[in-house]
Amino acid sequence: METTDNGILSDWQHLLDMVAANAADLPYLEAPRIRLGTQLTQALEIQEEKAALTASGQEKAKQLRVLMTEGQRLATAMRMMIKAHYGIRSEKLAEFGLRPFQGRNRKAAQPTQAAPAAIED
Repeated sequence: METTDNGILSDWQHLLDMVAANAADLPYLEAPRIRLGTQLTQALEIQEEKAALTASGQEKAKQLRVLMTEGQRLATAMRMMIKAHYGIRSEKLAEFGLRPFQGRNRKAAQPTQAAPAAIED
């Protein structure tokens, strides 16, 4: 027995084909056959719509990635231009979310340790 959507729809189609081929022997299945045929048609239409939406969603995701990349490049360029305009040390940069350059912190000179004195007997 099929468990995937495509497998189930394929099974329905096969069942409908076989019932239609043997309609003379199975006249009491005509009403359910028509009803199942309608449901199969609707299911196939919905499946097609779902596939189109998935493809559309994938296309939108791709467009979003391109826009995000281009936007990040543009934002980075703008930040660089702002730094060039105000200078890298200007406190005005903080308004734009940029940190002004404040120089490097120099490490304090650590005293070198003298070698331990030799132990005398």
